[in-house]
Amino acid sequence: MFLKRRKGDVIESSNRIWIIISATLGAFVGSRLIGGLENPTALLQSKNVIAYFYSNKTIVGGLLGGLAGVELVKKLIKEKTASGDLFTYPVILALIIGRIGCFSMGIYEETYGLPTTLPWGMHLGDDELRHPVCLYEILFLVLLWITLVQIKKKYTLQNGARFKIFMITYCFFRFMLDFIKPHYTFSIGFSTIQIVTLLGLLYYYRYIIYPKQLVQYSPIQSLV
Repeated sequence: MFLKRRKGDVIESSNRIWIIISATLGAFVGSRLIGGLENPTALLQSKNVIAYFYSNKTIVGGLLGGLAGVELVKKLIKEKTASGDLFTYPVILALIIGRIGCFSMGIYEETYGLPTTLPWGMHLGDDELRHPVCLYEILFLVLLWITLVQIKKKYTLQNGARFKIFMITYCFFRFMLDFIKPHYTFSIGFSTIQIVTLLGLLYYYRYIIYPKQLVQYSPIQSLV
């Protein structure tokens, strides 16, 4: 709401409300669906499948589920304008706050890293020195925020480009981060989160291959 009042919105209010509702519902379903599929063994052993899905959640599923919900409702209301830019910084801020909470829970929240011998390994509630993956993610998100601000200063981006850059970089980061997190690994060598992030990157493949599509105007040239 602060950004909407400060910078305006390219989407009319009624359509923006539908987009917010669809993003919320899509994120709720996506976070639980992907969270429940993270450990197929535990899922098959659960006595109440619905309760199992409800009690497990992941932000990757929330982001991509929210994206799917928004794209679906935009087709229904015939809204063709990109809608993600207004959400980008609030989502990054929410992720940072959330990871502070995850870090405070240590090994009692399933967001901790594998044991490590690196000098910055930390005790998170057991006898192992572990990768503080929550701190890695917070650092990444802060750097991404700064990078997005700098990109905005140098380039005139297409509407929606900021959100696309966020999603592409976050999916790639989470794919790499899962290599140092404990998880169920499929025979192909990847976890559920890694498979889902690869699907997310596939969705944005044209912007990865041709990043110039994100730019509306050439870089600002230095004054001579």
